[in-house]
Amino acid sequence: MPKNIEEFWEVNAHHTKQLDILRNTLLHCGLIETFKWSFPTYTLKNKNIVSIGSFKEHYALWFFQGVFLSDHAKILTNVQEGKTKAMRHWKFTTEEIDTDLVKMYVLEAIDNQKKGLEVKRQRDTSYTIPPELLGQLSQNTSVVEAFYNLTKGKQKEYANYIADAKQEKTRLKLMDKIIPMILAGKGLNDRYN
Repeated sequence: MPKNIEEFWEVNAHHTKQLDILRNTLLHCGLIETFKWSFPTYTLKNKNIVSIGSFKEHYALWFFQGVFLSDHAKILTNVQEGKTKAMRHWKFTTEEIDTDLVKMYVLEAIDNQKKGLEVKRQRDTSYTIPPELLGQLSQNTSVVEAFYNLTKGKQKEYANYIADAKQEKTRLKLMDKIIPMILAGKGLNDRYN
C-alpha cells in the first residue's frame, strides 16, 4: 500500500494517463488534494468529497456522499450492498474519460456538501445486561450510579465484555476487573485512548 501521494502515482503507473486526467479534473473543480487510506482524497473545507482508486484491471472514483448524487448516467454502484450507506463507486475500465461527465458529478457532490447533505453514522447502543453485572448493580448503589453515568456506548462495552465470556467463573473474574473501572468513570477501552 502506498504511504504517500507520490508513491500512489508510482505504484499505479499502469493508469498514469487516466489518473492524471481525473486528478486534474478534480483540482480544476476547486478541491484540495490530500492523502487518506492509501488513496488521493479530495476535500472541500476539510470534508471528504471524492477519492481516486487504481487497481490492476480498472481505476475508480469514490464519492463519499454519493448516495445523494442524481446519477443521470447510471454509472455509480454501491460496492458493499447492505453495508455501505453513503459511498458510491464509479468504475472505469476504458482509457477514455468523459471529463465533462466527471466534472458534472463532482460539482454536484460539491454542491451537496455545501447544502450539508450527509448520511449520519448511527451507532447501535442497545445491549442486554448479563446476570453477573446485574447482580453487582443490584447490590451496590455506587456501582449502579457510576454505571449509568457512563455513556450508552461504554455501558454496552462492559455488558458485552462480560456476556462474551463463556464460563461463569470467567465472567465473575472479569467483574472483579471492571468494577473499579466503572467506579472511576472509565470505559472499558479508555486505556487505549
